[in-house]
Amino acid sequence: MSTVSYYTAEGLKKLRDELDQLKSIERPKASQAIAEARDKGDLSENAEYDAAKEAQGMLEMRIAKLEDIHSNARLIDETHLDVSKVLVLSNVKIKNQANGMEMKYTLVAESEADLKTGKISVTSPIGRGLLGKKVGELAEITVPNGVLKFEILEVSRD
Repeated sequence: MSTVSYYTAEGLKKLRDELDQLKSIERPKASQAIAEARDKGDLSENAEYDAAKEAQGMLEMRIAKLEDIHSNARLIDETHLDVSKVLVLSNVKIKNQANGMEMKYTLVAESEADLKTGKISVTSPIGRGLLGKKVGELAEITVPNGVLKFEILEVSRD
């Protein structure tokens, strides 16, 4: 059973673009590779043909998976989100109580998480711990390393 995934407009566009790329460019390339390998003779001893067929199978699995994700994707309507507390698509500035370090993150759906760009998943331990908190509140988050305490300094939306 497929689960519903929530996306920003940007994330949903990336998903559609990847699906279009696989269907319109990669699928014909895979078919062409199979045709070229088939033209080389005996298929029972043709490793190139076997590799091309396997690559096509993997491609078709990826396309099917993306189609399933896309069919269950929901666009997040930012106009109905409360800006006073941390929710999905919130930009949140937090301060680690242990070392005084300040960090800024954007909470996004799991499929769009990218720590390098400051986007953390709402399903991650830190993301879950921050959800629903307001400015000035303290979030105590249990992580494998122990308990982290973060003060919510700022909550905003772009």
